[in-house]
Amino acid sequence: MPQIGWLEILSVVIIAILVLGPKEFPIALKKIGIYVGKFKNTLSNFQKEVSSATKEIDVEKEIMSENSEKKKDIKKNG
Repeated sequence: MPQIGWLEILSVVIIAILVLGPKEFPIALKKIGIYVGKFKNTLSNFQKEVSSATKEIDVEKEIMSENSEKKKDIKKNG
């Protein structure tokens, strides 16, 4: 995965200031921050849903395993 150094970040900031202008640059940063926050929130919610679903699947597998063990015990004893 490529790493971004301080020189690259500084270059992007200078180009952004030149393209957007000094008045629009802070507004653009604020909008970018809002979008990044929304993206992180959405990603966090998605991770919670996946985690919840995997826990449910694990519980179902455990219950099925216990049921099959009980059936084997009944057949042996019965």
